[in-house]
Amino acid sequence: MTTILVVDDEELILELLRFNLEKEGYLVCVAKDGQEALECVKKVRPDLIVLDLMLPGMDGLEVCRRIRSVQSFQQIPIIMLTAKGEEFDKVLGLELGADDYMTKPFSPRELLARIKARLRRINLPEEADSLVTRGDLRIDVKEFRVYVRGAETELTPKEFELLRVLVTYPGKVYSRDELLERIWGYEYDGDTRTVDVHVRHLRLKIERDPSNPEYIETLRGIGYRFKG
Repeated sequence: MTTILVVDDEELILELLRFNLEKEGYLVCVAKDGQEALECVKKVRPDLIVLDLMLPGMDGLEVCRRIRSVQSFQQIPIIMLTAKGEEFDKVLGLELGADDYMTKPFSPRELLARIKARLRRINLPEEADSLVTRGDLRIDVKEFRVYVRGAETELTPKEFELLRVLVTYPGKVYSRDELLERIWGYEYDGDTRTVDVHVRHLRLKIERDPSNPEYIETLRGIGYRFKG
């Protein structure tokens, strides 16, 4: 059974999400602060985490950073909830490893759609050709592994999906809006700078010189394409 960890210090939100998620057949664990959340992650290893930004003591950004610092937890999707609307918080959250954002107040129905989309992305069906090689990159789609010049490189789920989309059709130009739609799988309420943040992180992990990329090319005013 798919397990979802919900982290929030508001009892009403915990109960609302528990009710809606259990109705969809998910097993739900809850935590009311950052320390409890980290203990739950170690104990149950959830399939996805819904994480509030404003928590007592350790905030959601620090919880996200600590989860992403553990290799075995790096592939767990994290959807962050926040009452803040500032772009700074969103970008910082993405840089620390969050996969998605929703701003309070939110629609439980939309959150469920996002959760299902994220879980679909990490449960891709087996493909006849699950290994993709482009230049110095080797991508194992089935095992969610990426090797750069022979060494395995850890990617977040969103980074992996972005690379998979780009590398599948080398030379094809994708607009930022198209990448948002293809990777998120629903209408995203953020802006296209989300894509730029993920491309920048991806370049740091796969390019010899991120400032002069040999794989992911930027087409100013249009979008991105894979050159390899």
